[in-house]
Amino acid sequence: MDTTTSEATTTVETIKTPAYGATNSIFNGLKRMEIERRLPQGDEVHIDILYCGVCHSDVHQVKNDWKNTVYPCVPGHEIVGRISQIGSAVTKFKVGDLVGVGCMVDSCGECQPCKHGEENYCQGPVSWTATYNGPMKPDGSGANTFGGYSTNITVKESFVLRIPEGLDIKAAAPILCAGVTTYSPMKHWNVKAGDQVGIVGLGGLGHMAVKLAKALGANVTVLTTSKDKVADAEAFGAHEVIISTDAAAMKQHEATFDFILNTIPDAYDISDYVSLLNLDGTIVAVGLLGEYKKPLNNMDMATYRRSVAGSIIGSIAETQEVLDFCAEHNILPEVQMIQMQDINKAFDDLLDKEVRYRHVIDMQSLKDEEA
Repeated sequence: MDTTTSEATTTVETIKTPAYGATNSIFNGLKRMEIERRLPQGDEVHIDILYCGVCHSDVHQVKNDWKNTVYPCVPGHEIVGRISQIGSAVTKFKVGDLVGVGCMVDSCGECQPCKHGEENYCQGPVSWTATYNGPMKPDGSGANTFGGYSTNITVKESFVLRIPEGLDIKAAAPILCAGVTTYSPMKHWNVKAGDQVGIVGLGGLGHMAVKLAKALGANVTVLTTSKDKVADAEAFGAHEVIISTDAAAMKQHEATFDFILNTIPDAYDISDYVSLLNLDGTIVAVGLLGEYKKPLNNMDMATYRRSVAGSIIGSIAETQEVLDFCAEHNILPEVQMIQMQDINKAFDDLLDKEVRYRHVIDMQSLKDEEA
């Protein structure tokens, strides 16, 4: 165990922690490394990580696709574990509690979104602090944050979620990103019983969106390029499946949807889907963080008063809400368990669209390397 001293002369204990991460933008696979974790102080809890989901964002981030990666980069923002230590000011949790950590570990707490419980839209100096690839402090100072591809993590209790009883902890981790990323816009745009909802893409995000929309009472249609996923879509609760490359089928469904959630992670022509919206319909992109392939034609928008929107993850309150919602409705992600040592093959499978539907790392495999 090491000790370091802050500017306020407060001694902070740290421990060496095994992890997997990328060292530079010339990506040649994640490698085992050692990082430092501080032990909890004040309102912080220290979590022994049991499971961590593998998100498509992890691949984008380690490869610096968004041109903002800080190296070394240790991914992982779908974390489930048990609290092993607590700081002196912790009031919400105790040692032994089963908890989760999603995409955020801090925010400024002072801006209007933060004050209204929407930390994911923090307007502070550097926005919210990401669980990985983010500064430790909201003002931009401090060390780079490291994520859940490791054996433990220390987080402020206000950014920690309680895992409800009844959720299989081996499968629950993706709810902390894939779940809330799809749930948040459906709640914001008031998806309700009887609504005609389209879900574009049936991957890690899309399959959760189908289950959640169905539980909200919507009539759900999946739009996919893969005929192989038709049976899965129906099993997850879709009332109908459209093969999006079938021009006749797409034409037949023009102006029929109240709400469309598009989970495609790469650039695409959004106009292909805008025409499917009914009067006052909204399409929300949650997979793409970049430009569309082509500009929008506002004639297609104006003639039906359609809206095109974006949404990014969800608030801490929404994340707890979706965890509880999933427990209530017996909703779990479809997962494939992997060992930490197989993460690079998992990345390849993700890029090759061979994952059904989310990888989850059993972190015991990394702990066993130390045995």
